[in-house]
This record gives sequence, C-alpha cells and structure tokens, in this order.
Amino acid sequence: GRTLNVGLIDGGTRPNVVAADASCVVDVRVVTSEDGREVERLLKATEPVTAGVSLEVSGGVRIAPLERTARNIRLWELAQEAGADLGFDLDHTLAGGGSDGNTTSQYTATIDGLGSVGDGAHATHEHVVIDRMPERAALLAELLMTPCGAG
Repeated sequence: GRTLNVGLIDGGTRPNVVAADASCVVDVRVVTSEDGREVERLLKATEPVTAGVSLEVSGGVRIAPLERTARNIRLWELAQEAGADLGFDLDHTLAGGGSDGNTTSQYTATIDGLGSVGDGAHATHEHVVIDRMPERAALLAELLMTPCGAG
C-alpha cells in the first residue's frame, strides 16, 4: 500500500564532473494517513552514506489518501447493492493517486472511480467503454435516490 517513485532528478553541470548539488522529487502514495506520517518520518531520517555529502529532506505528503472509513465502506456497500439490483457486479480496487475524492472523503462518504468504465488513466491508451455509460448513469441515479442511512 505504500509506493515511492523518484520521478524527477536534477543535478550536475557536465557528464564527467561530480555534481556539487543534486535534487530529486519523490512521489509518495499511501493507503492511510498514518502510513503517510510514517513514510515522511523515514524519509526525513535518511542519512547520506558517502563521506562529505549532506542531505536535506523537505516537504511531505500533500494529498491525504482516500481511506477506507466506516462511512466510505457503507457507501461502497450501497453501491454494490445498487449494482446488483441493476444486474451487474462492482469490483473493489485500490489505485494510488490523488483526486478530489481524497479531499471530500475527509468530510463525507466518498467513492472514487464510480464514473465511467475504461482503462489507461492519463496514458496514451486512455479510453472509456461507451456501451457501459448507461449502466454507470443508472448506478449513480440509484445512489442519489438512496436515503441516507438506508440499506
């Protein structure tokens, strides 16, 4: 549930010269806020292994994870029931990343990924399956018509 990706590295002036300064940006994805705090602690405790090298770690987890709270689990259960009533199953998956759902989930029940069926988010092969759009619209309508606390 924890992933770290050094996605941006910068430093040096020429290929054959030891860099006087270098930097990197680490993308961190976590499942819980507690995991985020632990990853931050571990990164900030990192020490250089080469004599004469100094290391400065700054920043932190900027986007809270969409956690499996009791209210999010209950909304997911209602979505599964609505899907079953409409004749299809919903699969639960975990995908790292940040969305508006990560923020709204801190204040209210949230499901992320309820929208269209497709593949390749943010990639050149990104697409939606048009034939599945009516079932997703029906699912959303069912959830909107489900009274709070029902189910």
